[in-house]
Amino acid sequence: MGQHSAIWQGTSPSSQNRINLTNQSDGSGQFDKAAILSPDFSGVEAASKDFNIPQQEVTALASAFSDSNHALQNGFVIGGDKFLAIRADDRSLYGKKGKEGVVVVRAASCVIVAHHPETIQTTNAATVVENLVDYINHPR
Repeated sequence: MGQHSAIWQGTSPSSQNRINLTNQSDGSGQFDKAAILSPDFSGVEAASKDFNIPQQEVTALASAFSDSNHALQNGFVIGGDKFLAIRADDRSLYGKKGKEGVVVVRAASCVIVAHHPETIQTTNAATVVENLVDYINHPR
C-alpha cells in the first residue's frame, strides 16, 4: 500500500484489518458497513466484514473526487453497487441507491466510507461522517 495512516494497521489479529461495526459502534446507529481507505487511494486499510471494495473501485473514487462533474453525471460504484451521486466535491462524495446510501469523506490521514441502510437519511449519516473527519483533521 502507498502512504497510509499506520494507526489502522495491526488493529485486527487477522491478516486483513476489519472494522467491527454494530448499531452502536460509531455512537450514532447510522451505518451498517464502513471502510477506511488510504489517503492516496492506494488501497483499503480496514473494512467491515463483507464490505469488499476492490482496488478498481478505490481508484475510481479518486477520480470521482478529482472530476466531480463526471461523478454527478455517471454515479460511482462501491462494494459492487452503483450509486447515484447527489454530492461530489474535493472533500465529500454522497451517493444514493434507492433509499440506502453511502457517504465518502476525505480526511488528512484517510478516507472514510460509510454505508447506511434504507431506514437512515443520507443527510443525517453525512453529518456524522463529516463531523468525524473534522475531528480527525483537527482533534480537540
